[in-house]
Amino acid sequence: MYSSEKIDEIATALCVAQAVMGGAVKGSGNPFFKSKYANLSDVMQVIKEPFAANGLSYVQFPISTDNSVGVCTRLMHCSGQWLEQEFLLPMVKRDPQSGGSCITYARRYGLAAMAGIPQVDDDAEAAMLRSDKAVKKAEQESYEDSIIDLMPSVKAIKDGLATGDLSTANEAWKELSDTEKQLLWKAPSKGGVFTTQERATMKTPEFRTAQ
Repeated sequence: MYSSEKIDEIATALCVAQAVMGGAVKGSGNPFFKSKYANLSDVMQVIKEPFAANGLSYVQFPISTDNSVGVCTRLMHCSGQWLEQEFLLPMVKRDPQSGGSCITYARRYGLAAMAGIPQVDDDAEAAMLRSDKAVKKAEQESYEDSIIDLMPSVKAIKDGLATGDLSTANEAWKELSDTEKQLLWKAPSKGGVFTTQERATMKTPEFRTAQ
């Protein structure tokens, strides 16, 4: 993390803002996993008024390295003091759509982390100890986040299987790396993206040899 020479005023302002900020409610749905998450707009909505009331603002700039993209988030105070942190994510696929997805993901998590706000299921959710169920839920959410860039391929495969177009489905599957295939080949009982029937079809000789 980087910062201005002094951070006493921005720290005080952030403390006051955090005292009135709640969590970002998970208002967006993931159709593949039937789960919810707090999107970038949800996070921005939570911090907007508390930040403005305490002289706080922020900017986020896209950044990149040879194999990663992300954002640099700078939190600023009207005194001129600031805090800054970079958040980079590895590129699973090197194309504009994947890059855009990574940047949006990095903006959401970078801003939420900088502001110090959690994601919650509803407005009434209170802090509680992480039970075994909560741990499993967190692991599933982490898995979902890790394959966000693979959703176009997953959709192409699912659409091909649903319509009987095994050639298109197989082509989309073959374009994936071995690591990506292993990540996606997760049992549906454990939250995997493919149903039991879809997995059964993908194991058949007809699917594997489809041209």
